[in-house]
Amino acid sequence: MTGRQAHHVGRMLCLFLLTASPLPLMAQTAISPPPAEAEEPILPDDQFEARLPGVEGSDPDAPLPSIDSWIDQQMPEQAVDGGSNGEPAELPPAVEPAQEQELAQPLPPLDSVTVPANAGPDADPDAKLPQVRYATSIEGFGKTGLEDEFRAESVLLDGDGKADTAAMVQQRAQEDEKLAVRLFYSQGYYDATALASLDQAGDGTLKAIISVTPGKRYKIGAIVINAGPTVPPGLVRDSLPLKTGDYIVAANVESAEANVGLKLPEQGYPFAQVGQRDILLDPATTAGDYTLPVDVGPRGAFRKITTSGEKQAFGADHMEVIKRYKPGAIYDSRQVDDLRKALVATGLFSSVAVDPVRTGEPGPDGTEYIDLHVEQQAGPPRTLAGEAGYGTGQGFRAEGTWTHRNLFPPEGALILGVIAGTQEQGASATFRRSNAGKRDKTFQTGITLNHQNYDAYEAFTAGLNVGWSRQSTPIFQKRWTYSYGAEILLTNEQVVVDPATADKTRRTYFIGGLPLQIGYDRSNDLLNPTKGFRANLRAEPEGSLQGSFSPYIRATFDLSGYYPVSDSLVIAARTRLGTISGVDRDDIAPSRRVYAGGGGSVRGFGYQELGPKDVNNDPIGGRSVNEFAVEGRYRFGNYGVVAFVDAGQVYESSIPKFSDMRYGVGLGGRFYTNFGPFRADIAMPINRQPGESKFAVYIGIGQAF
Repeated sequence: MTGRQAHHVGRMLCLFLLTASPLPLMAQTAISPPPAEAEEPILPDDQFEARLPGVEGSDPDAPLPSIDSWIDQQMPEQAVDGGSNGEPAELPPAVEPAQEQELAQPLPPLDSVTVPANAGPDADPDAKLPQVRYATSIEGFGKTGLEDEFRAESVLLDGDGKADTAAMVQQRAQEDEKLAVRLFYSQGYYDATALASLDQAGDGTLKAIISVTPGKRYKIGAIVINAGPTVPPGLVRDSLPLKTGDYIVAANVESAEANVGLKLPEQGYPFAQVGQRDILLDPATTAGDYTLPVDVGPRGAFRKITTSGEKQAFGADHMEVIKRYKPGAIYDSRQVDDLRKALVATGLFSSVAVDPVRTGEPGPDGTEYIDLHVEQQAGPPRTLAGEAGYGTGQGFRAEGTWTHRNLFPPEGALILGVIAGTQEQGASATFRRSNAGKRDKTFQTGITLNHQNYDAYEAFTAGLNVGWSRQSTPIFQKRWTYSYGAEILLTNEQVVVDPATADKTRRTYFIGGLPLQIGYDRSNDLLNPTKGFRANLRAEPEGSLQGSFSPYIRATFDLSGYYPVSDSLVIAARTRLGTISGVDRDDIAPSRRVYAGGGGSVRGFGYQELGPKDVNNDPIGGRSVNEFAVEGRYRFGNYGVVAFVDAGQVYESSIPKFSDMRYGVGLGGRFYTNFGPFRADIAMPINRQPGESKFAVYIGIGQAF
């Protein structure tokens, strides 16, 4: 083999090793070696042949000479002491060849950056080290739209150009290098590269450079779903919102797969499992074929509920009352979530979980029966609650309740309440059973004792009531609500006999009523609505039970609406119309007449201050009312301000006249909490009349309406 041939073989071996290494791509492509360049041989062929040892004689089969004899032939003969004894002279000691200056130098550090020593003085080992200053340069993002996100998460930029050591700057640069690649991959730039480097200026400051090359952006190619048959066919593919030609964006792919995991349990497949995706990239077409395996599992139908737990609030039989689905219905995870929320809404559990369980038993239409197992742990059943407020003309008022929510299982509550205020005091006891025989239906009965002393009347009242209702809760805000029942009141009240003379006497009333209420709610929040509307109609036929029965009807209609002008500003408006028909005003107990004014009515006026008055300027109530209000609610963070205009009037007639309207204007502040806004309003009347307050203050929980 000639020297030139050996050189070429070496090059071919190197090229083979290079081309045999795997490419960092899922789809590999071949790489052709670059054309060989004309190079000068290290040793010409004639010199190489001349240095090869010859073969003795012309016989090719003759043995080769020994290696020792060949070496001796190559060494020059030297005599010792002039060669007198014929032995070779001793070789001179070996001399180390001179080292080249460049090779003798130590290797430079990898960063090729020289930073002044960062050490404290020997006298003070605890001395603070001087900071290393650096600048950051970012190059190459172009029109990818990722530079802002990179800058928001960059550790180099987060360091504000300061670091303890140069090594720290280097580490930050390496982290940013990885960050850039991750960001590009997340948006489909799978050929992207990033390089972090450090430069040092003449003044010793460092410059960290992040240079990126996005490369081409990959799109989704063929989409293949490996899943069993479903009902309806194509359910998995229809639940995967990905299309061929879309860019491969990690967030979109993950969201689409999560949608499959959500939709299948809603369509009867409680045990569906989404497998690990596979995306095969083709650099030639910059497309990635997407494959997703899905184990759909059996299609299920609801059967029964089972429950377990060390301390149980109630059994599976009451859970059967609470559920909304029917046995045999196709499994739907939304019904399972609804049951879980309803159990939480009872307030009787410290923890509760609802999970599907396979039974292996065939159900209707080729399904398998699925049981729901409720794992429960009962929580403390007793609660204390309270609320307090202040209103001009109403004074301070505080109300507290003690509740045992499960004294009479299931969900049979005993509620004891007390009212303490400057102008109202009272006590009550109530029995309430929630989900009474039907989901969301509540039965309630109770007794009340109350004393009220306002400018309009003073009343000592005892009452019995019974009723059924369907009302909204903080967890379930219902569109339709209702209540109906019966009540009996025995009240002793101070009555103005003659408004012209203000002569007063006390009279006892024995009243029976059948209250009925129906509501429709399309607002988006129970305590702090920002859009939608609400309507509520209340009608109560009642009459005196003393002597001959004399019936009449009390009715009120409320309507409120909410319009979001922007994310921060909401315009709210309401109106109220009320009437009492079928009886003269003076035959109605003062506490049952119509009044207006106060925090929940027309602000700017005291409680019950509007309407007809006696000679002492005390309100005596009427038989009809109209009220209107408009608010502008502006919120910033957890705080808000409100500007409002209220209007209203009470009339002695049974039909509102919409005349002699009184107006109040004011401002309010709001502090928003997780259970509703804390409200404080101050208002003043327009065209204030003698005896009316210059301003009125109202404090409470929740919006005014």
